[in-house]
Amino acid sequence: MTEESPAPLLCIPAALRRWDLFCRVIDNHGDLGVCWRLACDLAGRGAEVRLWIDDASALNWMAPQGAPGVVVLPWRDPQDDEVPGDVVVEAFGCDPPAAFVARMAARAASGAPAPLWFNLEYLSAEPYVERSHRLASPQWSGPGRGLTKWFFYPGFTERTGGLLREPGLLARRDAHHRAATLARLGLRLGADDPADHALMLLFGYDQPLLPAWLDLLADGHGGSARPSRAIGTTLLVTPGHSERQVRAWLATRGLHRSEAGLEVGALRLHFLPHVSQIEFDRLLWASDLNLVRGEDSAVRAIWSGRPMLWQLYRQDDGAHAPKLEAFLDLALQGMPAPLARPVAEMMRLWNGLESPARLPVVWAQLWPLLREGWGAACRQRAARWALQPDLGSALLAEAIARSGHGAPATS
Repeated sequence: MTEESPAPLLCIPAALRRWDLFCRVIDNHGDLGVCWRLACDLAGRGAEVRLWIDDASALNWMAPQGAPGVVVLPWRDPQDDEVPGDVVVEAFGCDPPAAFVARMAARAASGAPAPLWFNLEYLSAEPYVERSHRLASPQWSGPGRGLTKWFFYPGFTERTGGLLREPGLLARRDAHHRAATLARLGLRLGADDPADHALMLLFGYDQPLLPAWLDLLADGHGGSARPSRAIGTTLLVTPGHSERQVRAWLATRGLHRSEAGLEVGALRLHFLPHVSQIEFDRLLWASDLNLVRGEDSAVRAIWSGRPMLWQLYRQDDGAHAPKLEAFLDLALQGMPAPLARPVAEMMRLWNGLESPARLPVVWAQLWPLLREGWGAACRQRAARWALQPDLGSALLAEAIARSGHGAPATS
């Protein structure tokens, strides 16, 4: 039986039915991924959500069926008949259009209740998150003068806004059929594969360590003895940065073929098309190791309960380093030291924070742990964090408390 937060599902009260969610796509699709999941979560509780976005093209493959209760609008000034909703959420400090904010202020000036205004911040485990969560930001000038914006921080502890996790997610994970997911991709792990064969998902930014890691997989250096031609790893490669890098690595080995799947030594490669968020979740559930990037895929990898390596967005000022260490401090709690040490070192390697020369040694330590403890520890971590309120519930509870509309309805 899957354990999740024992709190009942919060429903949207009538006075907070209309939500506006603003999102800008910067240089990847992680911001959109977070916003779409949040919009769907809120709509599933009865909200009417307008998602304002400057580039919605990725939704064609990310969410091809759309979602009931969610309307996608282009980033622009509001039209004459478009009034602000009861709750306005700007994702990651994206600053809604000035004309829209001015209408929010005008509504408040007319004597009507001002829209609740939240700035949904980026995910981090660093200590400042608990200090900054739920702080007020009064607007003293500009189109929003007189309004108050509230900071809302996702996080990993009960003193933060929690992690996005729609109702029933872990139950769906536990009911998932791995073979069906792989069959839809034309994949079937062979009976001739070694018992310690691993299925891995690669979704990353540009990764300087990737060629050396692929060499290890192709040469069968997974930390256990096997014939060099035995397939030790099937690697699912996502479009974008990862596919470009893997194909460049293939070219260094004289391989320029464009087919979706091919074998290089002990490594079987399968190039994926763009997949929906629903199908991406299933791939995470099916894989023995998930190598993910950014915020949205990292959170989904956490809920998969599978071993993961998280590639953070690299900052020129090195800010990703303390962010990773803060995450490791929480993520490795309860892990025995012989497991936690190589996991932490491999995560640092994957983020450019350790000498690349350590890769063969650390990878050889990790390979047998995929099934001898790492997976169980990740499953326990997911179960532990699922006992905390999820982000959608926490944001709704905050809106209800700030609005003064009494105790939230539940179902």
